[in-house]
Amino acid sequence: MERDVKEGKIDRLNSNLMKRLVEEGVRFHGHLGPFLILGLKAGLFANSMLGKDYFKTFVTVETKPSPPFSCVVDGIQIATGCTMGKRNIELKSGKHLSITFTRGEKRLKIRLKEEVLSDLRNVSSKEESENKAKILINQPFLELFNVEERSPDL
Repeated sequence: MERDVKEGKIDRLNSNLMKRLVEEGVRFHGHLGPFLILGLKAGLFANSMLGKDYFKTFVTVETKPSPPFSCVVDGIQIATGCTMGKRNIELKSGKHLSITFTRGEKRLKIRLKEEVLSDLRNVSSKEESENKAKILINQPFLELFNVEERSPDL
């Protein structure tokens, strides 16, 4: 699986699914934004590594607990099926953006690369936000995130 991620196979496999999820995400979230896209990509990656389970997967998101940073939660909810209502997703205050996915004994922690986060902090208009989001849709996962920690069996 790790070789598939490095070679971009996960990104290619998820491209059609990503298109559908972006459409669903915009309907749910209300607009196209970069943090929504990051949440979708993180959720798809976690599903590919841990398997998708609406009830046994738990997510902790650490970032600024206000928009646009907290918008990542909506993307994760759509991609994984974890929801605030089921209480299997939690938002904690943090300076960066890191996401921990847990399913049973399996654990995956990813962190948005600092240069990506810095670039997004400088977005100043709705138009610029949408343009950044469109670029992120096609960027490979490992160009955006570092995989910091994972269970030995992943």
